Amino acid sequence: MKKKKNINKSNPKSLVHFLKKQSHQFVDQKFQEAHDEVFEEISCLSCANCCKTLGPRIINTDIKRISRYIGTTAKKFQNDYLKVDEDNDWVFKQMPCYFLEENNECKIYDVRPSACRTYPHTDTWQQKKQLSLHLKNLPFCPAVEKIFEKINKQINS
Repeated sequence: MKKKKNINKSNPKSLVHFLKKQSHQFVDQKFQEAHDEVFEEISCLSCANCCKTLGPRIINTDIKRISRYIGTTAKKFQNDYLKVDEDNDWVFKQMPCYFLEENNECKIYDVRPSACRTYPHTDTWQQKKQLSLHLKNLPFCPAVEKIFEKINKQINS
């Protein structure tokens, strides 16, 4: 008989605590499986909370790519759209994102920032290193919430 892990379903920190004690391979596998299942059910266009509330870190290659795409200089793009945050990173001056349309589509989707391309960061390897970030994203991203629920259910069954 398989012993249940008894992870507290109502406390995501309990799941993270459990996952931190597991192998990288185990954690990566659980996240990859749950990510794939969740994104068959969920469309980011139905939510766009990340674009409405979370400002991505904008790196230099993003600045060059986006400014070229919108037909301006990197310097003008920085002056018009970006500020330096408390971590000394470039971020958008305001949220919701300047490039978010009313239908939740991105005006610059093909050249969007790297952080936007990989959000919510649940389908990469080395998920153990992302666990704290996932906890921060839980209140904003329904996909992360569902991924946690699926992993929790799998572990507790």
